[in-house]
Amino acid sequence: MAKGKTPHTIRMRRTRLAAGRQPRRLSQSQARLAGIIRSSMEAIISVDSAQRVVLFNPMAETLFAWPAGQAIGRHLSDFIPERFRAAHETHVRRFGVTGISDRQMGRQRALYAMRRDGSEFPIEASISQTIDGGTKLYTVMLRDITERVRADEALRRSREELQQLSGSILATREEEKRRIARELHDDLGQRLSALRMDMAMLGADIAEGRNTEGLFGDIAAMNDVIDDTVASVRRIASDLRPALLDELGMLTAIEWLATDFARRYGLPVTVDGVDADVPEQTAIAMFRIVQEALSNVVRHAKATAVSVHLAQVDGQIELRVQDNGGGWDKQPSSSGPRKSLGLLGIRERARLLGGSVTIDSMPGEGFCLTVRIPHAKGT
Repeated sequence: MAKGKTPHTIRMRRTRLAAGRQPRRLSQSQARLAGIIRSSMEAIISVDSAQRVVLFNPMAETLFAWPAGQAIGRHLSDFIPERFRAAHETHVRRFGVTGISDRQMGRQRALYAMRRDGSEFPIEASISQTIDGGTKLYTVMLRDITERVRADEALRRSREELQQLSGSILATREEEKRRIARELHDDLGQRLSALRMDMAMLGADIAEGRNTEGLFGDIAAMNDVIDDTVASVRRIASDLRPALLDELGMLTAIEWLATDFARRYGLPVTVDGVDADVPEQTAIAMFRIVQEALSNVVRHAKATAVSVHLAQVDGQIELRVQDNGGGWDKQPSSSGPRKSLGLLGIRERARLLGGSVTIDSMPGEGFCLTVRIPHAKGT
């Protein structure tokens, strides 16, 4: 043991050295904490028991558009939409008497904060409470979840639209079955029944030895019935799937569709552009999109003319259907004149092929539907 240094003296010196290191350690700890708060990707706001801001980190400055120097000292309600202020103040006060150190906020209802300009945004937040120098402090850590809310809303709308589209497809399928059954019964059934009666009468005439010259007229009439029946079968088959789509290609099939619409509804439809060698799935989708687009024009547009243009642009097949009708204000209201499941079906057909749909329309200025699908050559 060193001369003059008793065990008691050594212990006292060590105690003084430890006591001298504590303020330095505390200062270092506080500096690290301050650095974490400043660099945090979450907004951090601390308020006292009167709910006055005492800490406002840089992310909070960015999120709320308030400089920290102006935010500190303000009441917390200045950062909350007015309709939520009373409930939030009550929540913080109740939290203060629970003794719980921290809690997730917003489990019962969505939380909203307010920027300096009065605009609101949804947040996700947690709150904690501590005692500092005999003063209770509440610290809120929060983040802007606007993009998440938008994504959730878009997903919800997409699910609703797909449900509507699914219901519409089922209803359309049943309607198509009824139409085909009606045509088979009323058209083909009647023609075949008439043909059977004619054959029976022809057989009776032959059995009775009727003059052969008179039979030729009956046979010619039956041939006419057969020709009409074949034409009806072809028409029904074309409605289900045009043979031109397989035999002559997409553009020719669309031209036939335009001619058919002009004949049925008296609506002039012009078709131009270049044909493209595309897979069968793409050709069918384009044909059905034009079919649905022309049906929408007939139902909603009050147009006197329609043009259909097909082109190849930047490695994509571009289809444009434009009318000169009343247009659309693009409002999402379900009562809008163009809010139809037909457009949902068009978008879904394009999406399944990796394509996109754009709409250009203003009230009174017509309606233009543009569909772009990646060009993959047919096989």
